[in-house]
Amino acid sequence: MLVDALVLITAFTVAYIARVQYDPRPLLHNIQSTDYAFAFLFIIPAWIAVFGLIGLYQPSVYNRRLAEWSKIAIGAVLGILLVIGFEYVSDKDLFPARLVAAYTLAASFLLIIFEREIMRLIRNLSFRYGKGVKRVLLIGSSGATSDIAFNLADTRRSGYEVVAIAGPKRILPDSSTAIHFSTPELALKQIRELGVSAIIQTDLYENPDRNQKILSATQTHHIDYSFIPGESEFYSGKNTVDVFLGYPMITVYQTPLVGWGAIVKRIFDFIVSLLLIIVLAIPLFIIYLIKKAVDRGPAFYISKRLSRFSEPIGMIKFRSMGAQYGTKDAAEEFKAMGRDDLVKEYNQNRKVENDPRITPFGAWLRKTSIDELPQIFNVFLGNISLVGPRPILPQEVKMAQGRTALLHSVKSGMTGLWQVSGRSELSFEDRIELELFYAQNWTFWLDIKILFKTFWIVLRGRGAK
Repeated sequence: MLVDALVLITAFTVAYIARVQYDPRPLLHNIQSTDYAFAFLFIIPAWIAVFGLIGLYQPSVYNRRLAEWSKIAIGAVLGILLVIGFEYVSDKDLFPARLVAAYTLAASFLLIIFEREIMRLIRNLSFRYGKGVKRVLLIGSSGATSDIAFNLADTRRSGYEVVAIAGPKRILPDSSTAIHFSTPELALKQIRELGVSAIIQTDLYENPDRNQKILSATQTHHIDYSFIPGESEFYSGKNTVDVFLGYPMITVYQTPLVGWGAIVKRIFDFIVSLLLIIVLAIPLFIIYLIKKAVDRGPAFYISKRLSRFSEPIGMIKFRSMGAQYGTKDAAEEFKAMGRDDLVKEYNQNRKVENDPRITPFGAWLRKTSIDELPQIFNVFLGNISLVGPRPILPQEVKMAQGRTALLHSVKSGMTGLWQVSGRSELSFEDRIELELFYAQNWTFWLDIKILFKTFWIVLRGRGAK
């Protein structure tokens, strides 16, 4: 906070000098530098308070550069609005010219980003030399215990050093140098000798006395204690912590895409799909005429898929196969063609490398991903979203290994995380894993990144088959 305050003083000073000293144009108000500086000495604490209210001083923000930069931008805008509001309410002029406000906004944003990058560098250098590092005793027996130990191994980035792990030996990562204890009781006896400054527990024991001993040890030695649920369902999606009847209560949602997030996403989908329909109307009509002339038969294909809450939808695509195909499951059609080799390949990968049902023009449509463009009408109608899990076929439900409900906690999309992470090169299982990650970790900015990546991948024609 102190360094941010010093940087804000610098930003105000730079903005004042740039406009008053180096710009010959007349000023709106004749404000002396001493009056200007004195006024902002009182405003800066309020500006810092704004930073605090938007979460800029939360430790979770420091390791997420993009989140930190976005909060700095929001804080800079709110800070300037705070000053302008103060001018209006107090009827007192603070800026000698309008450009000073603009310069202050730009300077505060850029200088605070620069300052925080320097602070991040200093922190990482401190971690490298063992300063400020938390020495952790990790207690647990689940996969989460092993995963945490692995991810905290790079002390220079994490700021943690796992010095001991209490639990089954199988949970120790291969590269771990931590001392292993078979039981937490043995580890607790060595807290002082190991210099442990924090305990992270991932599993609760059936015997409450054992859990109490762990907590009591942290209190006795005055060290930090954290509990991380070993079951991923407790921290996937969106969760809130509240107090219910005096007890801490964790409420877990399947996805963060609820409430205002869902509303904003739908508005965005509607506006963008409407614009795309207007822009692509003529090209789509030309492709329709070419398709009718080259391949005969229907130009469009309505594919029966499952979207949000496993709701059946009719997904519109340009037909890339012959008119006689697509009414049955692909395995049945390959079997009728006498291609048992393709039946085996399809059952294994849910796709085939060289599908004989696809026409030459259809192959070009797939290669360029133009066959997917009519889905913008599905987006406009609200059947699917621009970004989301791929709508799965009804017969693929049994292949999702019981995770279809979570996969369909959000609306399906034209494009998604799996399309920009390898598309056709990925196996069906990898695709499901990526789409589950999207459903559980959705953000609006993730959608924007996926849309930009999709445009680039389609432009290069990579991965479409």
